[in-house]
Amino acid sequence: LNETLRAEAESLRQTGVFPRLAIVRVGERPDDLAYERGAMKRCEAVGVDTLNFALPEGAPEKELLAVIDQINNDDSVHGCLLLQPLPKHMDERAIRQALNPAKDVDGITAASLFSVVAGGGPGFPPCTPTACLEVLDHYNIDLAGKRAVVIGRSLVVGKPAAMLLLQRNATVTICHTKTRDMPALCRQADILIVAAGRAGMIGRDYFAPGQVVIDVGININEQGKLCGDVNFDEAQSIVS
Repeated sequence: LNETLRAEAESLRQTGVFPRLAIVRVGERPDDLAYERGAMKRCEAVGVDTLNFALPEGAPEKELLAVIDQINNDDSVHGCLLLQPLPKHMDERAIRQALNPAKDVDGITAASLFSVVAGGGPGFPPCTPTACLEVLDHYNIDLAGKRAVVIGRSLVVGKPAAMLLLQRNATVTICHTKTRDMPALCRQADILIVAAGRAGMIGRDYFAPGQVVIDVGININEQGKLCGDVNFDEAQSIVS
């Protein structure tokens, strides 16, 4: 992927287009900072410039909307990554809708979400569930007819991941905090995608031999280390 993207970026540069991603962050949540560093490192590796906007936790909503408007009207910025969730005093839905879908690389606008459900249209699917599909494709895992369980129903990962799996003819179940006997449902899955948002929540009783598990959780554990939602040691001894 790096090699392909680096070549594409260089091809654009030769035509006078310098690909640039705007990264917008409000506050200093540790998981946001980790995600931002990862995005910047990846962009640097493939020849995409980054433009960072960091607002304090208590910034007024109108200040963030002004940043979004600036990005919308800046032709030198081709994509925008808005780190979520936003502080509770902000109307997250209104801010998402303020972004131009053509620059919405993380699939957070209504136009992007519609394109995921409809299988095409304006905007882009969110990058994390898209990455899940890329990983499955890389390992030649055929999804047609497979039972897939997604833990999490966020607009950023859970719901779009379920729609993308459905487009590949998987039979999909979405689990969430109100799901009864979640471990039993997960053990029935051929493909398990975990986006629960709780460090190490998914343990031995969720797994069955032969499963493929993708953990997209980004958490900071009690030791201050980055970790996922899945207990890796317990999963590794059971799943494929």
